[in-house]
Amino acid sequence: MAEQQAIGQPSRGYANYVLFILFLGYVMNALDRAILNILLPPIQEEFDLSFTQLGLLGGLAFALFYATMGIPIASLADRTSRKWVLTASITLWSGMTALCGAASNFAMLLTFRVGTAVGEAGGSPPSHSLIADYFPLSRRGTALSIYALGVSVGGMIGLALGGWGNDWWGWRTAFVVAGAPGLLIALLVAFTVREPQRGLSDGIAITAQKGNPFRAVGYLWKRAAFRNMALAAALHAFVWYGAGTFNSVFLVNTHGLTTSQVGTWLSGFALLGALGTFLGGILSDRLATRHKDARYYMWVPGAAAIAGIPFQIIGYMAGAVPIAMFGFAMSAFFASFFFGPSFAMAQGLASPSRRAVAASVLLFIQTMIGLGLGPLVAGWIADRLIPALGDEALRYALVFVALINLWSGLHYWLASRTVRRDIEQARNET
Repeated sequence: MAEQQAIGQPSRGYANYVLFILFLGYVMNALDRAILNILLPPIQEEFDLSFTQLGLLGGLAFALFYATMGIPIASLADRTSRKWVLTASITLWSGMTALCGAASNFAMLLTFRVGTAVGEAGGSPPSHSLIADYFPLSRRGTALSIYALGVSVGGMIGLALGGWGNDWWGWRTAFVVAGAPGLLIALLVAFTVREPQRGLSDGIAITAQKGNPFRAVGYLWKRAAFRNMALAAALHAFVWYGAGTFNSVFLVNTHGLTTSQVGTWLSGFALLGALGTFLGGILSDRLATRHKDARYYMWVPGAAAIAGIPFQIIGYMAGAVPIAMFGFAMSAFFASFFFGPSFAMAQGLASPSRRAVAASVLLFIQTMIGLGLGPLVAGWIADRLIPALGDEALRYALVFVALINLWSGLHYWLASRTVRRDIEQARNET
């Protein structure tokens, strides 16, 4: 049986402290992932890489290991101590990020990024499960949105650190500086976060899940709301990662900006993304509570995904830098709405004993389609368009990628049709 402490209901102050520490862990997770994107131009130049190879480095190779390791690691978290799984994971991904600075060729850098992926696979599932036990459903969307702010904050720091770090020290030292602080966060998780009773926030006691973890996957996949929500988030992530991986390359190649200038701009957009992440969670919680209707957890991110499309196209098609940056800024704001509602519903559609696996299944689908295929497809399209469009190939490839959010919005709407019934089924299963 998993390690569990019958600690009773924790104080709100301690629950908020745990959320803050988990948020810091996610900041390091996002930072270590984002810094590669801003460092791709000097890496491409040093190793003489194609756009497709950049897409492989920033997408598919990372995603394969991140996604495939996610479910077994999440199952381990559902059966043992979530905080110790998280501690080990943070230690691994931070160390591997630092080692990227020692890579002497493309194959070595790819290997270290795979190691980072394996570590990061154990980050969010136990964190989501811990948050779900510290915060009830009525506050879970907001709590998970605060946690998800780590994507924007970590991205902002990573882009600024990578951009300026490359200009100051070179890309290798930038990787080392990015990885080191995660080791301190791992110590804070290990020695200050308590393992709560599973089901604590729901007022029930649940023993750790045993048996085949893929049986839990079957339970989740039978729920239409979970299927459609996972596909919607994955398609949105396809745009997020497919475009995001190449934004720095696009701005350097098309507008002639330096990596430090790009890092400054993109870190500012990440700050707007943080605002969008917070608003997405709190708006979903408040509308769903006020109207007693869980469909708002699907309607809010779906509407935001579609609303951001015109601004993203402006960012790629504008000839003037200020207009392009306005488009990128608004796109980043709307693109971030989906984190909190999607994470909250993954927990709401699962029983307490399967919550880490539920998070990992969502992240598996989101990662394989979004991170795995997004950058690779965007790079492949750009390479195919070069004979006809030359230097404009990447611009039009990214416009095509942006339109995939229409498909994402459709699946959020489909998920809203069954989400209330499926939440009730999860409660009955408990």
